[in-house]
Amino acid sequence: MNIESLPEDQRLVTKPNLCRAFDMTRSGIDKLAKSDPTFPKPIKFSDSRQAQCYFVVDEIAAWLEAQKAKREVA
Repeated sequence: MNIESLPEDQRLVTKPNLCRAFDMTRSGIDKLAKSDPTFPKPIKFSDSRQAQCYFVVDEIAAWLEAQKAKREVA
């Protein structure tokens, strides 16, 4: 499956790639998710603790836009 052929709202990013994009550690992303209830929830395709976490790219983008909007209001 070609990731580029997926609709924008179905594209996923792994947690390590999200860490690189945000220039944060895994624990930094975890702390952000715990402290901000609006941060997008990950998707796991297994019940295992070690299962890879994925985030929906559209949800991350929408969250970032909301953060930018908050910054502009303040």
